[in-house]
This record gives sequence, C-alpha cells and structure tokens, in this order.
Amino acid sequence: MSKNVILLQMPGLRPQDIGTDTPTLSAWANTGAMASLTPTFPCVTSCVQASMWTGLKPGDHGVIANGFFDRDKREVAFWVARNNVVQGEQIWDILAGQDPQVSAAVWHAQNIKDAAADIIVTPAPIHEPDGSTKLWCYSKPEGLYQELINELGHFPLQHYWGPMAGIQSSQWILSAARWLIQKQQPNFHCIYIPHLDYAAQKFGPNSTQATEALQAIDHELALFGEFIKSECNEAIVVVASEYALTEVTGAVFPNRLLREAGLLAVKDVEGAELIDMEDSDAFAMVDHQFAQVYCENDGATKRAVDALSGIGGLDGVYAGDDRKALGMEHDRCGEIVLVAQPDHWFAYYWWLDDAKAPPFARTVDIHQKPGYDPCELFFDPATKSIPLDASLVKGSHGAPAVNTDQQAVLICSQPNAGVESMVRYLDTDIKRIVLGLLGVH
Repeated sequence: MSKNVILLQMPGLRPQDIGTDTPTLSAWANTGAMASLTPTFPCVTSCVQASMWTGLKPGDHGVIANGFFDRDKREVAFWVARNNVVQGEQIWDILAGQDPQVSAAVWHAQNIKDAAADIIVTPAPIHEPDGSTKLWCYSKPEGLYQELINELGHFPLQHYWGPMAGIQSSQWILSAARWLIQKQQPNFHCIYIPHLDYAAQKFGPNSTQATEALQAIDHELALFGEFIKSECNEAIVVVASEYALTEVTGAVFPNRLLREAGLLAVKDVEGAELIDMEDSDAFAMVDHQFAQVYCENDGATKRAVDALSGIGGLDGVYAGDDRKALGMEHDRCGEIVLVAQPDHWFAYYWWLDDAKAPPFARTVDIHQKPGYDPCELFFDPATKSIPLDASLVKGSHGAPAVNTDQQAVLICSQPNAGVESMVRYLDTDIKRIVLGLLGVH
C-alpha cells in the first residue's frame, strides 16, 4: 500500500490551463501523467464529487443536483451537506473495512457530514436568530475544528463564496491539510480546492482574471508540494478537475416561462412575490446549466414541455423516458430535465417585476433560493445588495461535457500509477484509481 495518496478536487481546471501559468501542475503532469477527464452529467460539484467517491453516475448514486426537492414537504434544499444523500459504497466505506491503520481525511467536500471517513472538516456556519452568521465548521472528530481554530483561526467563510470569494479559503484548506499531515499523516486525503470557480464565473474562463486565479492557486500548490515532499516523500498527488466552465452570454428563466403558462403560482408576502408551492403545478429547480422541473401530474408535464420547448438558449427538454439519454431516471429527478446550450445558464427568477422580488434575492442566501445563484458574486457597494442582472455572469457549467472545451483534466504526479496520458477517463474512474494507488482492489 502506498503510504499517502492525496486527491485534489479542483473545479474549473482544464487541459489547456496546464502550461506556463501552472508550473507546479505542469511538473506533476510531466513527471507522471495527464489525461482528459469527462464529468458525467450533471457537471456540477455535488454530483461529480459523489461520482468520484462511488464510481457511480448521478442517476445511480442519487445526487442529481447541488440541491434536492422534497415532494412531501414541497421544499427545496440546496447544499444539504449530509452524506446519507449519497447512495452507493464510497471510497471511505471500503477503507473503513480494511486494516484499521488505514485512515482517510476529507476537506470541505459537499454532502460529507457523517461519512465513514476518519477525519472530516467542512463548512457549517451557525445562523443566529438575529440574522447574523457565526463562523463554524463541522468536524470529525468533534473537537478537531477547535484545534484548527487555535492553529489557523476560523475558516474564512466569507472568502469561500459570495462577493468576497478569494484565494484565502483555498489557502486555509491547504494549510489545514498540512497541519494534519504533520500530526497524523492519513493514508488518503480528499481535498476540495474551490478557487478557480470564482473568476471563471464572474469574468469568463478565458479572462485575464481567470489566468491570474490559475497562477495564484498554482503558487499555493507549489508550497503544498514542497511540504509533502519533505513530510511524506512517497505521497502520490492526483488532481481531478470536477468540470470545465464555458463562456456564457445570457440566461434562461424557466420559472418565468412556467408562470406565464399558468403552471407556477405566486403569492404576495408583504409586497414580495414568493412561489406558492401548494398551488403550483410545475416549477424548476435550477442549477447552473441544467434544471430539474417538478410537475404535479402528466397533464402538467405535457403543458410544461410545450411551454419550455423551442426557447432560445435551451439545448434540450427531456421528459419521461427521454430522460434516459441523460441518465436522469432517479426518483429524485424532476419529471422534466432541462439542459442549456453551452453559452447559456438557468436563472431561478420567477418574478416579472424586480420591485416584487423577495428580499433574499438581493442577498447572499444559498438556502432560500430554489436554485444556484451566481449573481451572489456581484455585490453592489452602492446599493449594498446583489444585483438582479443575470447578464453579469460570464462563465457556467453543468451541461453534458460533449465538446472539447467542456472537458476537465486528470493529473497523477507519479508515472505508471494507474493514469495513462492517452486514455480518456470519466469521473466515475476516480474511485478505482484511488483505491488502486492505495493497494485496495
């Protein structure tokens, strides 16, 4: 068994990014191997991470978006965090059944709370009754995060997502992993490094800002690489990109279309319009470049298909058996799955007049919105709010990775270690690769 395997899950890293701007990643690729990695649809963080851990596709492991719709409660929940939503045997489940000396650590992954990994740290801010947020992280064992606070200070949640998102969050995660390696040296590290996501969504994946983000994170990886070389020289680093972002020029608003078709109902609450889930026959839970549309009955499904078909920016409307083409037949899936064209994305808005938008629409609020909202990256200091302008977003992902510019990348720092440069891999291959490097078959 290899003493240490370190899996770096890096959203937004593309094959064409590996070059002069990324000397550390390039060195790992040149010493070991670099290959194309195709994420299975939906190409978003929660889905791809679960695919890497289980070796299963989203239609099998059940993580069909970054959020879920509870049909009984008529509620949407994004970023639920609990590991029990992932169906299928995960890497740490297998390692837990091996030699008790084999240990696994997971840093800041999605849907990881209560997983079988020995060590887990992931954001878990505490929302106070007065509306304030207390910085905190879930940790296993329970007192681990307090030890990290004593060493590194609180995880900088404000730099993890939203208008202040930046390199500080990735720096903290890598620093925490270094601290743990010095203290315990787990056999397997799974480390989520979010930094490349921010600039690519705000300015586009080919922007100057995206290049600067590449240079910044490669510098941090250089420090991390030097550290592991001194502390655990036999460590193998595997870099697996979760997805590639594409340039986008506009958004599609499926909930507005459903509302105009009489399928989505709204209710007035103190002058703001909210979705009336009880009276709505259909609504869309949107997530980057795809959406799950939940319909009350077959008649509503047919009407929704009619309302949504032929819309500009839409690549496909998949209902009923047509969802098989996307692998979206899990019970958690909507009756309809929408896919945007690579140059568009889906916005959750349902109001037709911005004056009637709910208050949370103009705030960083990842829990009340029935969909992912990249506009949270664009805080307006003048209004002290989030602008309701979907045209600001310049990069997105999530659609099936069928084009070259939608391909992600896989790097292994050691040659002849289970990754071959001429092979095209899927995210579902990562579990097999990691277990092979750990000597578990």
